[in-house]
Amino acid sequence: MSSTAGTTKDLPEPVQVFMTYLDVEKRSSIATLNSYAKDLSQFEEFLETRKSSLARPEKISADHVRGFLTRLHGQRLAKSTMSRKLSSLRSFFKYMTKHRFIAKDPMVGIRNPKQEIRHPRSLNVDQAVNLMDAQVVSEPADKRDLALAEMLYGSGLRVSEAVNLDLFDVDTSSAVVRVSGKGNKERLSPLSDASCRAVNDYLAVRAELGPAIEEQALFVGNRGGRLNRRQVNRILARMAEGAGLHEGVHPHMLRHSFASHMLQSGADMRSVQELLGHEHLSTTQRYTHLNLQQIMNVYDKAHPLAGNQSPDAVKNEEEQ
Repeated sequence: MSSTAGTTKDLPEPVQVFMTYLDVEKRSSIATLNSYAKDLSQFEEFLETRKSSLARPEKISADHVRGFLTRLHGQRLAKSTMSRKLSSLRSFFKYMTKHRFIAKDPMVGIRNPKQEIRHPRSLNVDQAVNLMDAQVVSEPADKRDLALAEMLYGSGLRVSEAVNLDLFDVDTSSAVVRVSGKGNKERLSPLSDASCRAVNDYLAVRAELGPAIEEQALFVGNRGGRLNRRQVNRILARMAEGAGLHEGVHPHMLRHSFASHMLQSGADMRSVQELLGHEHLSTTQRYTHLNLQQIMNVYDKAHPLAGNQSPDAVKNEEEQ
């Protein structure tokens, strides 16, 4: 298991078997594999304090898991992080049960911590348009940056999906892009007219960034190699600063903005779910609360009886 060999070599054999399954059969991404390895390694470290080990998964009980959860809580980890670690344990023990390494799953009855309600931040339409229009596009790198931003916003791509695009994934003549999402699930996403123009302008000068002949990456850095997530974050931050936006604009915010603006324009939930590549509709439904909150904010600011103005103020305005 080459992609995670360095991460799992010190873990018990049952964990290594599970990680091989994720790598070879599930074809999980390196980031996912590393996340599982980190979580299971942390659980193994806890078990050592209880004189136990994942080397004997049949000896692990729900009390061990609850003890681990208590330790995580004591470390003041975010509830979302705690839930992710429990999810890693669930997957491991589910695999152990399915393949009869153990007779009883210790995760049965273990619930995730109640999550804080967090809603995605997004740009409004004017901010999104200004982000693109404010860019000075003169150098090849400028054209790349604009094409990247237009695609993140215009197609609602995850940053990982954008940086993993190859040249043959994009067809501007048909206005579609083939995206490899989570779990290597492929989907076709439409390209906006602005995206097609920006991508074509960029492709005309891509060679000036110095990619090798065999480099298939659509978006390449200034040294010709495939862009990475960190570089994209810097690009978006620089573009936001140039547009006078100081809200910590990041790539995923453009994806949030895409979803929010689609729903505001009347797109149905299922269609937006497909466009975003969400496995569960509940993930997409987060944006309905966001849109409702925006509507309420507009109402509170604009309507004379919304509570932000006194009756006397309203009366005075009517008399003027």
